[in-house]
This record gives sequence, C-alpha cells and structure tokens, in this order.
Amino acid sequence: MKEIHTIAEMSLLRQQPSGSLGFVPTMGYLHEGHLSLVRKAKAENQAVAVSIFVNPTQFGRFLPAAEEIYPQGFNSWVKVEGVTERLEGASRPGHFQGVTTVVAKLFNIVRPDRAYFGQKDAQQAIVIKKMAADLNMSVEITVLPTVREPDGLAMSSRNSYLNAEERRSATVLFKALTVVRERYERGERNADLLRQEMISLIQGNPLARIDYVSIADRQTLEELSNIDRPALVSLAVRIGKTRLIDNILLG
Repeated sequence: MKEIHTIAEMSLLRQQPSGSLGFVPTMGYLHEGHLSLVRKAKAENQAVAVSIFVNPTQFGRFLPAAEEIYPQGFNSWVKVEGVTERLEGASRPGHFQGVTTVVAKLFNIVRPDRAYFGQKDAQQAIVIKKMAADLNMSVEITVLPTVREPDGLAMSSRNSYLNAEERRSATVLFKALTVVRERYERGERNADLLRQEMISLIQGNPLARIDYVSIADRQTLEELSNIDRPALVSLAVRIGKTRLIDNILLG
C-alpha cells in the first residue's frame, strides 16, 4: 500500500502502467460501508485508490492538506443545476457545489477508470453521475447498496454523535422506510398517503424532528403524487442534535 500526500506524487504514480484503477473517495472515519466499496473496487480493478479528505468547501485531511486541493487564489467551481436544488440541496445551500467541485478535482488528479459511491448518499450519487455524463468524464460511476447495522440504521460517521437513547430512537428512519416499502409491495402507489404515513411514524418519536420526507422521481428528484415510475424514498431527520439521512429505492 502506498500513502500519497501530494498531487505531484499521484501524477507520477499514474504514469506507471498498473491496469484499471478503482477509486473510493471518502472523508475519513472509515467504516464497513466504505470497506464494502473498497472490496468491490478491488474485485473489479487491478488497483484501488482511496482518498481521505475532509472537504472544506463541503463541510463548514487522498490525505492531502486542504491547501494542496485548494491553493491560494483558487476560484473555479463545478455546479450541477436541477437535481441539486431539492432535498439536501435545499436544506444545505452550497453543499453540492462543494461536492461536485472536489469530486471533479479528485477525478482529474486520480484519473480512475471506475469510482464507487454508497447508496446512503443517494442524491450525491445522482448529482455525481449527472456531472460525469454532462462533462464527458471518462469514469464509470458505480453505486452500491447502503450498509446497515443489525437494527437497520445506515452506517454513518454521524452515528457516533448519538447517545444511547438517541441511538435507539435513530432506528425510526429505517422503520419509516420499511413501512413504505411494505405498503408499496402490497400495491399502494399513492405517494402523498405514503409520505404522510412516514411523517406520522417519525413524529411519534419524541427525539425526532423531520427536516424532509420525500418520494421522488429517481432521476429528476421531482416529488411524485403517484408512484408510476422508479422512485427514491428519502428522508432527513434530526435525532437530538444529530442530522441523519437514509433512503430506499422503489420500482
């Protein structure tokens, strides 16, 4: 394993023939969800690169310092419109511009053949796929299923902020998603009704505060009244002071 700290080191390494390269971008706090992406990348490529970089344009150390990625005078941005304006984009203004800019930079630095992302950050994956397609980036984007704890909670670095009571309450996110999936599999297609069921279930938990609950078109993220196409069911909920997200796919 090689530890790379600078863009120059990475550029030099990529000049050496090594076959296909898989890339797993992370922001540290590695858990089983990240490792599942690394295993998939390893199975499909001759080499794997993993970045560890907490992006300052995305959140208020690839292992480079921030100054390596954003040198003095940096003033260029990648902006994807449309799919970034809802859900996480509406709740966190500027978030996705930070995401797309740093991912585009990492793609240019690492030059991977394939890049791997988790379904837990569903909107992020949609945005990155859109960016790669629109800008003719020669990288294949693979999205892998969310890795969960035994009780259904999606693995996330944010889970470490929950105390014992909050951790128990956090299972309400997956419970709400499970209700929707079960109702959908029994034939329910009224998205307005299903959204209300999710809201009612979550509001029954005294520690939970809803940011958003969504049943949307899987490509455009436009809210649906009737589930007549592949849909993304997603939600953001605060448990105490910790904001958690989760989602499932329908259709």
